[in-house]
Amino acid sequence: MQYYDNNTFAEEYVKNLSGDLKQNYTIDPNQFKSLNVKRGLRNIDGTGVLAGVTNIGSVQGYMMLDGDPIPMPGRLYYRGIEINELIENHVKRHMFGFEEVCYLLLIGKLPTQKELDDFRAVLAESRHLPDGYNDAVLFKAPNPNIMNKIASGVMALYSYDYNPESVEPENVLRQSIQLIARLPVIMSNAYNVKRHIFDKDSLYLHVPKDELSIAENLLRMIRADKKYTDEEAHLLDLCLTLHAEHGGGNNSTFTCRSLTSTGTDTYATIAGAINAMKGPLHGGANAKVMQMLDNIKKNVANTSDDGQLKDYMRLILEGKANDGSRKIFGLGHAVYTQSDPREVLLKKYAREMAAKTDMEADFELMERIEKFGLELVMEKNKDHRTMCANVDMYSGLVYRMLGIPDEMFTPLFAVARLSGWCAHRLEELISGGKLIRPGYKAVMPKDAHYIPIEERV
Repeated sequence: MQYYDNNTFAEEYVKNLSGDLKQNYTIDPNQFKSLNVKRGLRNIDGTGVLAGVTNIGSVQGYMMLDGDPIPMPGRLYYRGIEINELIENHVKRHMFGFEEVCYLLLIGKLPTQKELDDFRAVLAESRHLPDGYNDAVLFKAPNPNIMNKIASGVMALYSYDYNPESVEPENVLRQSIQLIARLPVIMSNAYNVKRHIFDKDSLYLHVPKDELSIAENLLRMIRADKKYTDEEAHLLDLCLTLHAEHGGGNNSTFTCRSLTSTGTDTYATIAGAINAMKGPLHGGANAKVMQMLDNIKKNVANTSDDGQLKDYMRLILEGKANDGSRKIFGLGHAVYTQSDPREVLLKKYAREMAAKTDMEADFELMERIEKFGLELVMEKNKDHRTMCANVDMYSGLVYRMLGIPDEMFTPLFAVARLSGWCAHRLEELISGGKLIRPGYKAVMPKDAHYIPIEERV
């Protein structure tokens, strides 16, 4: 069976137009500067342009003093509760906390035991995919990229919804809960179909169990033998919790809010957020970190030698090694300065897991990449602003410790962030009420004229 449309004529045609493309789409960088354009919706000091207000999440990485940002240890709040406090309580109680966090984000308060039990029961009932969904959606058009597949899989759920278009908050809340329940199943099934079709491996689709948490079901569904340890499931639950929300300004959440402002349906909105997260500069960065780690291990003769490691990392920053991007992936953040609280927590628990696996050496190497990378980036940029590692530096490593394949890293991020997206969609519907439409200044000359086709060259 052929899955790709190889249109060589179209390929050759566009090659001949590549010069026109570059010429007609290139804008002089001075135009941005002279017009004071906030590129990337960032102010000149790197802070984000204020585009709205939210009661859902708060990301704090600096304090403002006399108009200047002052570095501080990073803090992350879900509905006013600091992430460290949430995680510490989940660990102390040895509970799977991700469902509680989903309730907190969606409803705006911590649930009572009965409310949490009822929420879990609704999630369990909603996990099971509609009749015929796997055959019609997952098998008919398999995709080697899981992010693309879950985006189209979410869009397809529109066809199975008895009331897909309504943007009334109650209807959107119903859809949100069903999506939170179903996306882990869609992702797991899409991955297993991909393995079967493209990797020529055996096919297995495991049905989720109602009594298990989302983290437990995820490990059960993606593993051939359905087996996992309690420690593994709790570590994955922690990862999901850390990724659930990150304020309204991150790219995928802003995409979600922007699409919501148009009045479109929930499935189109969430599919758009998933597609935004796919990009390597956003959700795809965790996989890029691990690709970089593999590249370093392959090309540095002795990774224990600090000099050899730093020399190779300099080549990466010069664009002469790894993927040529000139980036040390996992370093730097748009908001956090001294520390990313998610990275701090994940690193703490990853260290404990690494000591019990054969990946302790990789963990120690990643710590040194983090240390030297921060030094080298600031040295290269001649920029002494405070900089820290972000959550992507260790999240991929943790997923590998859990036996999760690299191609699942970003889809897992999407599964975790879904509750945050849905909460922001509800907030935009209830409190937004205005189409999001930033301005773009047209800078082309205004003296062009229509030329009859017979006179064109």
